Amino acid sequence: MSLNWKEINLVLEEIELSGAQIQKAVQSAFDVLCLKLYGKGGAKTLLISISPLACRIHETFDSVPKSAKPLRFAEFLNSRIINGRIEEAVQLGNDRIVRITVRHNSEEGEDRFEERFFIYIRLWSNAANVIVTDAEGKILDAMRRLPKKGEVSGGSYRPEPLSGVSEKSGKEFHIRSFPEDLLAGLPPNASFNRKIDAFYRQEGGALSLDALREEARRKVEASIDRLTSSQEKLKEKREDFSRAERFKEYGDIILSNISLIKPGDEWLEVKGFDEGFDGDGGNASTVRIKIDPHKKPSSCAEDYYGQYQKAKSGLTEVQNQIEDGERELLRLEETLKSLLAETNPLVLNKLLKTSLVRGKLVSPARQDDIKRPGLSFRRKDWLIVVGRDAAENDALLRKHIKGSDLWLHARDYAGSYVFIKNRPGKTIPLEILLDAGNLAIFYSKGRKNGGGDLFYTQAKNLRRVKGGPKGLVLPTHEKNLSVKLEDVRLKELEECKVEK
Repeated sequence: MSLNWKEINLVLEEIELSGAQIQKAVQSAFDVLCLKLYGKGGAKTLLISISPLACRIHETFDSVPKSAKPLRFAEFLNSRIINGRIEEAVQLGNDRIVRITVRHNSEEGEDRFEERFFIYIRLWSNAANVIVTDAEGKILDAMRRLPKKGEVSGGSYRPEPLSGVSEKSGKEFHIRSFPEDLLAGLPPNASFNRKIDAFYRQEGGALSLDALREEARRKVEASIDRLTSSQEKLKEKREDFSRAERFKEYGDIILSNISLIKPGDEWLEVKGFDEGFDGDGGNASTVRIKIDPHKKPSSCAEDYYGQYQKAKSGLTEVQNQIEDGERELLRLEETLKSLLAETNPLVLNKLLKTSLVRGKLVSPARQDDIKRPGLSFRRKDWLIVVGRDAAENDALLRKHIKGSDLWLHARDYAGSYVFIKNRPGKTIPLEILLDAGNLAIFYSKGRKNGGGDLFYTQAKNLRRVKGGPKGLVLPTHEKNLSVKLEDVRLKELEECKVEK
């Protein structure tokens, strides 16, 4: 339930915004804005919510988290009105529109001048917004940009206060009363602002703790259900791969009975090595094996040996995936437990805006780091990625590396692929190249030599070896670099490692 006009007046009366200095704007979500103020009574935080059914303005006593990614409207406010002083904060009649007048001293070169801004806070459940205008009513920016209403930069907005205060449609509004269980947790002389802050923590519609916890439960449990289903499919695949020995036995039987196979035969039917093994799980002692009539029997045996090796390696990979899934399920359960234990709705709301990666809530800025295999190092705004084995080298090349990224590899030694992620319009500094070179030597068989030669080229100049081992590539247009391992440089890089 949103604040009514009488409650808005009481909120403004209690917190005495006039004369307060605006120190910072924090936007923890797209629909929640907080202004850090310093004025009468010291520091305080003004919360503004334009969330449907929970539109409100009041002082909040909870800590305000920063958004994982800077949001546009808060960035605008911090660039234009920080250090400004509030001259006046009033509601326009009983229309649930609060106008905050801000005086700001600005500088342009050697010139100093005073500006006035109006912050209009419209607390209508279906059309809430926060709009900033200059003294002439020209819109500088809006929390929600609404082109159809003209509420965009360059538009005009100047609502006039009502000539008088009257109830609409014959409805009479009252200052709400609060449940006893809520008041029991507050000081006896708690202000209306403190009460309303506590009330919305519990009953604030989509931003209440109950609603947010329910959203957290749905979000995490949906991931648990998907992962559980995936685990079941992997276990079925593991069961199939676990029967890999039958392919090896087929090959052995074919080689042991080559003399019985005639040109054009499509089946070999003989006794198996083990009584009761028939290749299909039955109890018969006869094995019936499919033969390619266009191939030599020895080639058919080789095909079965190949299937055996593929199934055997697949079994290891599937088992690793199952174990990873079990660990992720445990992390998801821990994540859900921590979300449900959170008591600050602003923090919980922020956490729910992030994504689940490997069972953890991760901010958008770190999602790529978490998903990317291997090791990652962020050094002076450059990202260096290291694949530690053939599987990671191959995964990086397939999913995480672009043609413009630089590839480095120790010459004459098996080891890691090291990549320097490209930055458009930027040339890789020598120091970053030496960093990557040190990593390429350090994570290779040449580490014990204390240095070595390596070659580098853009990833677009790498060609996969058809039929070769996983991750094997042939470079073209490569250049050479001789690197000596530097302990100091490696220690500095260790401090730049991205934790996962």
